[in-house]
Amino acid sequence: MVYEFEGKTEKEAMDLAIGELGLERDQFDVEILETQKSGFLNLQKKVVIRVHTHDDSSGDQRDQSVPQRKRASSRYNPNPEPENDFEHALVDFVRSMVEKMGYEVEVSILYREDDKIALKLDSEHSGILIGRKGKNLDALQLLANVIATRLSDENVKVIVDAENYRSRREEALIRLAQKVGDQVLRTKKSKLLEPMNPFERRLIHTTLNDIENIETVSEGEGLIKQVRVVYKGYR
Repeated sequence: MVYEFEGKTEKEAMDLAIGELGLERDQFDVEILETQKSGFLNLQKKVVIRVHTHDDSSGDQRDQSVPQRKRASSRYNPNPEPENDFEHALVDFVRSMVEKMGYEVEVSILYREDDKIALKLDSEHSGILIGRKGKNLDALQLLANVIATRLSDENVKVIVDAENYRSRREEALIRLAQKVGDQVLRTKKSKLLEPMNPFERRLIHTTLNDIENIETVSEGEGLIKQVRVVYKGYR
């Protein structure tokens, strides 16, 4: 059998194949079909692979192995309804918090991973629930994570999203990092970015991490800090 998988790196695409097919790495062969880079600094990457499964790796063997794994594809095609007591309690808590704010909302499962679960908020008031630069969404997410630690002994991270804000924000920050990185390289002057939470700062650091003559430094105290992009070519 032949399958195709896509990821930001070859490893990510292969991990997706392993999770989807329920096979070990030595049970299939990989052919790299496509590698693309995009963005001004060529920082965003896409790798497409073709997987050829061995004859003895299909059929019953695959059927038996899949239930023992959490398929990576469940991130893209999950059951939106809570599947266990933990998920039911988490969904009920988030719904209750939003309703106490005075807004009606539907809460469903956006995706599941081994140590992460994402909740999707559907509401006529999504803009308010998201808040300026996602601050209201971040507050709900913080509370959801506090409750998650009380509901489960496992360390499960909770993501709360609405109107695909998280993905849109991530893409916007990557574009911002690319733009600022180019400006700093051209002007050889540092630039201080807007205050960001830890996840957003980490995204900026990661995006510019491998750019020669560019350095990123967090400034400030507490959870919300600013990232300074510095030209270090003179050092």
